[in-house]
Amino acid sequence: MHSPFQEEHKLFRKTVEDFAKNELGPNVDQWEEDELFPNWVFKRAGELGILGAHYAEDVGGSGGDFWMNVVASEALTKCDSAGLVMGLLVQSSMATPVIADIGTDEQKAEFLAPAIAGEKIAALGVSEPGAGSDVAGLRTSARLVGDEYVINGSKTYITNGTRADFVTLMVKTDPDAGHNGISIILCPTDLPGFSVSKKLKKAGNWCSDTAELFFEDVKVPKRYLLGREGMGFVYLMQNFQSERLVGATSALAGSKWALDRSVAWGREREVFGKPLIKREYWKQNFASLYTKYEAALALSYKACAAYNEEKYVKNVPVSMETTKLISMSKAYVGDITGEIMDQCVQFHGGMGYLEDLWVARAWRDQRLLRIGGGATEVMRYAIAKILGF
Repeated sequence: MHSPFQEEHKLFRKTVEDFAKNELGPNVDQWEEDELFPNWVFKRAGELGILGAHYAEDVGGSGGDFWMNVVASEALTKCDSAGLVMGLLVQSSMATPVIADIGTDEQKAEFLAPAIAGEKIAALGVSEPGAGSDVAGLRTSARLVGDEYVINGSKTYITNGTRADFVTLMVKTDPDAGHNGISIILCPTDLPGFSVSKKLKKAGNWCSDTAELFFEDVKVPKRYLLGREGMGFVYLMQNFQSERLVGATSALAGSKWALDRSVAWGREREVFGKPLIKREYWKQNFASLYTKYEAALALSYKACAAYNEEKYVKNVPVSMETTKLISMSKAYVGDITGEIMDQCVQFHGGMGYLEDLWVARAWRDQRLLRIGGGATEVMRYAIAKILGF
């Protein structure tokens, strides 16, 4: 496959990797223990252009293509903390793309530009206690009263939720219209009636804060409605594609690093008189894992190329064919990275199960990919639907 990366992508990769290794990496053990990384990380990422490399220059971005976003998702993994990477990717690739796509100039200036600069922290509010993958089942409501929407309800599993300055919020503006009754509203978190119900404790991605949010008669100006009322589900399905792609490319980059580090360790680790990696079983096993990694990468890059062509070159909505590729990529990568991380733990034996070693964190962190941003089962359902069965 011809490399999609040009000189500007390579230079950007070095900038991001240096940031991840030198400024983030030395601190992640403490941040994992604290179960939170500090807000200055967003600001510093904004200063380096990491949060907006793929956004237009008129909103503070660098005017790059989607491959810039792919580079960021891959290079950030060098910090050795998937939770930290997730917090930054929610900011750059999950809570803000829909603002860039359909926001007014005023909305972009008030929300998107400061998010790109790292001056405002963003969260995406979709999942609810009773509605996860079934987005149409959400119940958080927004009722138009004069020039304000009055919001009531709750959201859960919200990354960046404990400290977000605003939430890109999915709400029901017409409770009787199903998918057609959903809208997206930009909700500042300093408004009366908004609260963080609790910070959630997770099995992995510890340093990324995840919260349950509560809305009680929160009054939001009508001008914060994104796009048209009732079109939120359509907008979200388009927005999900970027999220799923960077989730897949980031997970693959992390799994490749895990493979390389495990093999390097296996060259030094002697078992019954010879390096562990020289044992026939592990030679065969790692050969298979590297092959599966390459297959998953090729599929993901094919999906990224299709997405980049439609969104950044032709400026058209994401097609069903590209949506199929993206869904295939996320589902397949989830399976492969899960297998890779599990085998890396097994390769390290007892020490692989200890928190003292990097591989235990990598193992528990990768599990989220098969759930967040659309569960693997939902991805396969979407694939089957597009294929016509």
